[in-house]
Amino acid sequence: MPMFQPCLKDSIIGRGDSRILDFDTAVKDGVLGGIAAGGFGGGGGGEKLDLNKMIEELNLPEVPSVFICPISLEPMQDPVTLCTGQTYERSNILKWFSLGHYTCPTTMQELWDDTITPNNTLHHLTHTWFSQKYVHMKKRSEDAQGRASELLTTLKRVKGQSRIHTLKELQQLVATHSTARKSLVDEGGLVLLSSLLGPFTSYAVGSEVISILVKLALSSDCKTNLMQPAKISSVVDILNEGSVETKVNCVRLIEILMEEKDFRAEIISSHSLLVSLMRLVRDKRHPNGHLPGLNLLKLICTHIQVRSLIVSVGAIPQLLELLPVLNQECMELALFVLDALSSVPEGKQALKDCPSSIPTMVKLIMKVSESCTEYSLSILWCVCNLCPEECSLKAVDAGLAAKLLLVIQSGCTPVLKQRAAELLKLCSLNYSDTMFISKCKLTRTIQ
Repeated sequence: MPMFQPCLKDSIIGRGDSRILDFDTAVKDGVLGGIAAGGFGGGGGGEKLDLNKMIEELNLPEVPSVFICPISLEPMQDPVTLCTGQTYERSNILKWFSLGHYTCPTTMQELWDDTITPNNTLHHLTHTWFSQKYVHMKKRSEDAQGRASELLTTLKRVKGQSRIHTLKELQQLVATHSTARKSLVDEGGLVLLSSLLGPFTSYAVGSEVISILVKLALSSDCKTNLMQPAKISSVVDILNEGSVETKVNCVRLIEILMEEKDFRAEIISSHSLLVSLMRLVRDKRHPNGHLPGLNLLKLICTHIQVRSLIVSVGAIPQLLELLPVLNQECMELALFVLDALSSVPEGKQALKDCPSSIPTMVKLIMKVSESCTEYSLSILWCVCNLCPEECSLKAVDAGLAAKLLLVIQSGCTPVLKQRAAELLKLCSLNYSDTMFISKCKLTRTIQ
């Protein structure tokens, strides 16, 4: 068995590749990520900074491998070195030992000495690297906060292209810095931004304002202010003509406003809003608009008085056409909307009149998810009850009977099985027993 050769005094940084690096070599090889070798301190008072706090707040996607514990793959805060020269986080290697392992986790060598030695050099090196990253982050945050305050002051006096450029820079700041967002709210930015939306707002200004507002924590007063008809009309106009990203921002802003307790259904009872929303939802070239659009449509459908208006803009045939290209999450949202619309007379009639509605609903039973099955059965129940003879025959011809028997025999919920049994009974009224059995495709099973 190879014997462990103790390293030199300053060469005690254990690496996963079995190399031993001293501090100078670490700096030379770039494991510090560009930090100059100026000692351990993170810039004066670096040692006073809490390493755990820095690691959590920075949440860096990439950290030099020399700082990573091979067991947890997390940055080490209390590194210790084994006799094999490998370094681990103290708590992780002690847990390894407590499980009865007396080997080095990286090399799988048996340990001839179970002593663990604090790796002070690596600890200081780790602290220095994170300290300087942390100080740099804090400085950038302070700079962003100051710059946001300056831009807010500028925004009060500029117009035209200068206003657009100021809004663009402000939008970039709030997108990346929480301090900028906080500064904007604390200094009255919400009132100023809200005032820029109105009947004479240009698309360029309105789109930037909305992209900023959706990133901020809007106060109740701000939401109430934004619910003014002129401002809602401005948002709808931008939703109608904007890019997909802008349309998604408009949708999110409306969702935020709908969360307010004083929200009134009249605000969304807009033909123009619903037409623009359906245009976003059915855009197959930009599927990234499907989920936010359907989420808002679902939220709007919870207001019963708006459902007939949604039907009137052609939502039902458009959603039915879109279903085959949707993922499961979007499909469940679309079916929720169709189910909600089937609760109003106009919705039932629109579903009956659409040639693809019954075959599509039958096809989705027991195919995607239990939620999709539940919505499909509910929609079919409404349509078949509207016109039992015509719709039931069409549904059975599409294979509904066999699907219903599958639901009854499956592990679905009792409520779902009961709905399937009721629908099966409704469909069987138009057939003799022999004919219905053949429609259920059960002849071979019975034989």
